[in-house]
Amino acid sequence: MTKTTKTARMALAAVLMLSTAFPSIARADAMGDLAAAAKKEGQLTVIALPHDWCGYGDVIAGFKAKYPDITVNELNPDAGSADELEAIRANKDNKGPQAPDVVDVGLAFGPQAKGEKLIQPYKVATWADIPDNVKDAEGYWYGDYYGVMAFGVNKDLIKNTPADWSDLLKPEYANSFALTGDPRASNQAILAIMSAGIANGGEPGQASGEKGLAFMAEMNKAGNFVPVTAKSGTIAQGQTPIVAAWDYNLLAWRDSLKGNPPMDVVIPASSSLAGVYVQAISAYAPHPNAAKLWMEYVYSDEGQLGWLKGYCHPARFNALVAAKSVPQELMDKLPPAEAYNKAIFPTVEQQAANKKAVSEGWDKTVGANVK
Repeated sequence: MTKTTKTARMALAAVLMLSTAFPSIARADAMGDLAAAAKKEGQLTVIALPHDWCGYGDVIAGFKAKYPDITVNELNPDAGSADELEAIRANKDNKGPQAPDVVDVGLAFGPQAKGEKLIQPYKVATWADIPDNVKDAEGYWYGDYYGVMAFGVNKDLIKNTPADWSDLLKPEYANSFALTGDPRASNQAILAIMSAGIANGGEPGQASGEKGLAFMAEMNKAGNFVPVTAKSGTIAQGQTPIVAAWDYNLLAWRDSLKGNPPMDVVIPASSSLAGVYVQAISAYAPHPNAAKLWMEYVYSDEGQLGWLKGYCHPARFNALVAAKSVPQELMDKLPPAEAYNKAIFPTVEQQAANKKAVSEGWDKTVGANVK
């Protein structure tokens, strides 16, 4: 053994001893190195993050405040999960501003992205707090937050708030109901149809997709479906008086409208469907260190509480509550726990089967072109 080799091994042993004896020091050093590397890259490119989705406006602002030397480039805020993966595919040889570093996609899209080798593994410091059933064991994708499917209702236009999916077929809801995107590409729209399918007797998976499509076809035939991508603005303008969307989106839209018009947010009585979204880093990320730093931020207490302020239940919610890290005033703003206690959490396989049934069967079964 040469003197140089011996010295290197002694240094490595010292580092390992330090990280074991003083893990917080080792983590701080690692974070400092990561932040320095990200600062050299100088930019982070995100995609499909509307500021009123899950409190992302404040989360992005928090990241910028913490790391002012990193410019956040925001691509296509209204993109769907399929669009995010397509952006990686289309820009894998492009290191310019159109290439996303990170994605936030529906649970079913995580395994798909891994299978296509579109994403790379990375485990954040708080990895152990993320439930095993919503993360890839190798670290390719990991759950970030969840909500439940709900109806948002413009009370200026809708006298009787629908309590369940079956209500939406009533003549009083003519030209009233909309989804939040194209069911062939939008995870939120795909899972809205899953919720409808479960309410109509379909088991989560292919059956919920088929039952949901049949229900949407019936609604479209009745003249109650509006083929418009719904947002807070379309609700306020009366273009889409009833919208199926994640509760956190609807609650944020309700807050932003400030009673003009007044909005009801209700969870369908027969289908409290939970939807988990996942984070991942592009395999072709132009700024891989900034991407990792972003992940560390959004899975830190600060980032997780930022999502909670936006009405999302973050992946580390149980750990945060156990550590008494959630301010009581924040807990008081959340919807009643009952809806979450009875929520259905479909597996990755069930979501993938439902996604396939909906995205491939929409044109034939329903035929409406959502714009």
